[in-house]
Amino acid sequence: MKKDCHDLTWQVLPFIYRAIGSKHLPGSHITFVHLDSHPDLLIPVNMPADTVYDKEALFSELSIENWIMPAVYAGHISQVVWLHPPWAQQISEGKHNFLIGKDISTTTIRVTGTDNYFLSDGLYVPADQLENQKPLNLHVILINPTEASDNCEENGEVVSAKRLKLNTDETASTASASSSVAADLHYNTSTVKKKEVQNTSALNRRETLSECSASSSLRNSESPIRDVAKDVCQVLQKGDAYVLDIDLDFFSVKNPFKEMYTQTEYELLQELYSFKKPHRNATEEGLLDCVENRVHQLEDLEAAFADLCDSDDEETLQKWASYPGMKPLVQLVHSLKTRMESPDYEMVHQAGLTCDYVELPHHVSTEEEIEGLIKSIEVLLKDTPKPTLVTIARSSLDDYCPSEQVDIIQEKVLNLLGSVYGTLDVHLDYSSISSSL
Repeated sequence: MKKDCHDLTWQVLPFIYRAIGSKHLPGSHITFVHLDSHPDLLIPVNMPADTVYDKEALFSELSIENWIMPAVYAGHISQVVWLHPPWAQQISEGKHNFLIGKDISTTTIRVTGTDNYFLSDGLYVPADQLENQKPLNLHVILINPTEASDNCEENGEVVSAKRLKLNTDETASTASASSSVAADLHYNTSTVKKKEVQNTSALNRRETLSECSASSSLRNSESPIRDVAKDVCQVLQKGDAYVLDIDLDFFSVKNPFKEMYTQTEYELLQELYSFKKPHRNATEEGLLDCVENRVHQLEDLEAAFADLCDSDDEETLQKWASYPGMKPLVQLVHSLKTRMESPDYEMVHQAGLTCDYVELPHHVSTEEEIEGLIKSIEVLLKDTPKPTLVTIARSSLDDYCPSEQVDIIQEKVLNLLGSVYGTLDVHLDYSSISSSL
């Protein structure tokens, strides 16, 4: 099993394309199983749809939150399974079947999906406005940590099982990761690729859990994840091959913008960028009105912060504050200027784009929570077929996966993959600025 590592999540996509070119993956009907605290299912808003047919141009347009859907429009991926932890709630649970295609009026990529995730980014259009349509089956499935027994007595009996306590009130929005890894995993006739991992240590822990697995309490705790595995297997049967994508911030995640800005500044961003959801049973006309209003709101905000980059004097500030809904801009800019000599207004705008209908996930996991999720993924992978390609992202350079935990999580994930799939031939390709080197 060979593995190559990269700094940005979306840099995995070239390896998927390479696997397609080398015939390890088919050119279509690929199922993409995505473990992440972020969906990464947005679309480059202004990118011409035909860019997907020029690989180098495409890769230059992608970012951490929008690198999967262009591969769907290109016809390579037909099913996406987003497996998310309890604190990530950006897309509603269940099955979402919709179309992706080229908007005939703008020539950009758009979708017929009506979840707030797509509406809040202005990506919805009716089906009759799309050409070169491709259907996408999106499955959003919750992964809870599996209970793990504390230890086993010498006779192999389970002494006790500890239930992990998760704060499920924490929620999320868009975005994704930074440091990433990709790798070719060779075993039997399968080829697997990964995004970024190394080391070994959780082996003893895994062996202990294995010895205890005969316990009825542990079997019962695994039941929910086994049900998930059955659902995933049913999805995989409809595709020709599947890619397993693991972002390490699935196990523990931070919202880096909460550390960049004060609580007051963050709340002002939420007020400025708040998304007015459509009515639950909104008509097509209602959805279009919602998207049109949202696009105008985001365009105004982008223009305002671009203007502030040139000059953030009081005259410029008051001009933009006079726009509908822009009054909080005055307090925000004044606060930033008291803390910073020259605020990065482009970064402020990027932070604001994550403050729409739900916050970015922020949940720094305990060791027990990480172990519980590792156990859940172990059960899932053992109960599902081998993937053709595995990708792993560290998400550490941009602080989505906590820097103090990323190496430990990476070690556990690599150890897990080795226990399920066999010996790994690991090839790391980190950034020169990565702390892991």
